[in-house]
Amino acid sequence: MSLINTQIQPFQADAFHNGKFVKVSDQSMKGKWSVVIFMPAAFTFNCPTEVEDAAEHYAEFQKAGAEVYIVTTDTHFSHKVWHETSPAVGKAKFPLVGDPTHALTNAFGVHIPEEGLALRGTFVINPEGVIKTMEVHSNEIARDVGETLRKLKAAQYTAAHPGEVCPAKWKEGAKTIAPSLDLVGKI
Repeated sequence: MSLINTQIQPFQADAFHNGKFVKVSDQSMKGKWSVVIFMPAAFTFNCPTEVEDAAEHYAEFQKAGAEVYIVTTDTHFSHKVWHETSPAVGKAKFPLVGDPTHALTNAFGVHIPEEGLALRGTFVINPEGVIKTMEVHSNEIARDVGETLRKLKAAQYTAAHPGEVCPAKWKEGAKTIAPSLDLVGKI
C-alpha cells in the first residue's frame, strides 16, 4: 500500500540540532512543509555525501518554507558525534533524528528488519502532515537533494494551484498544465 496522500503516524523522537538535543514529533512538523530523508546509519559511506548535499541546499529549503530532517536508526548521541567528527555532516543545520527503536523506519515503510537499518527513503510532507511525494531505493545509490527540492516546489505549486499539474522536469516558474478532455491524446 502506498503512503502517498496519507497522514503521517504520530511519533516522537530525539534529534541533534544546532548543538542541542531536541524533540521532534508529528506535531512539530505540522504547519510547515517537511522533507524527511532516511539513511541507513551514521558513519557510513554514502550518507555523509547526502547530508552535505542537503546542507548545501538547506537555504533553498528554508526559503521554500520547509524543514529538512535526516533520520537514521542510530541514537541522537551518535548524531552528535557524527556531526562533530565528519566535515560533511558538520555542515548540517537541520535536525539529525535518531530512530533506534525503528518506529519511524517502520511507519514510513523503509525498515530493513534483517539489518536493523533503513533504506534510502525521501518524503515530502505538507503542512497538514500528509505525504505528497516518496522515493525509496537501495542503499548503494545516493540521492540528489536538488531533485528533492524540485519535488517540494512542485508539491507546493500544485497545493496552491488546484486543477494544475506539473509536467516532467518542471521547474519553479515553468509552465504547468490544466488537465482537460481537450488535451487527451494531444500532448
